[in-house]
Amino acid sequence: MKILGLSGNVKRPSRTAVLVEAIVAAAASRLGFAGQTIELVEAAPVLFKALRSDQLDAEGRAIVDAVEAADVLVVGSPVYRASYTGALKHLFDLVDYRALTGKRVILAATGGTPLHGLMTEHQLRPLFGFFNALTLPTAIYATETDFAEYQITNPTVHERIERAVSELVQALPFASQAATARVHDHRPALVAASA
Repeated sequence: MKILGLSGNVKRPSRTAVLVEAIVAAAASRLGFAGQTIELVEAAPVLFKALRSDQLDAEGRAIVDAVEAADVLVVGSPVYRASYTGALKHLFDLVDYRALTGKRVILAATGGTPLHGLMTEHQLRPLFGFFNALTLPTAIYATETDFAEYQITNPTVHERIERAVSELVQALPFASQAATARVHDHRPALVAASA
């Protein structure tokens, strides 16, 4: 199973990338699967060489293929003019409209103030509705004050990450069973160690 983070940041360092990576790491750890993150600051120059998917070169095709092959997406963007970045939009313009059907998506965003917090609901969620993907109920929004030196410092943000990851586990029945089995597999060893 592949968990792919997509960060719509177009500069570095990036609070959005930090947030997306934290969500991917939490999901990968909880589910026991591999996770990786693509930042648009690197991917966008490759993708902007193509205006249509049939114009993608090998490097661009690999990025789009990774999105289409992922089992779970964690998609985050800085709020830019009340929406997600154009670089992120261009990536999804190149993704096959059938490729994300039924896939689970965790939404995230960062912004300067709490006033932009509903961008995930009004912009990102409808985007994945078009793709027939299943966005999880809890979205994670963080402002500049939730970070210190590009590290998440607000425990509420960590709590929302854990809540979204718990929803992901519930939305993936086979993952939920595997996670439960891993917990039960470790219990006897813990009991023996403490005995």
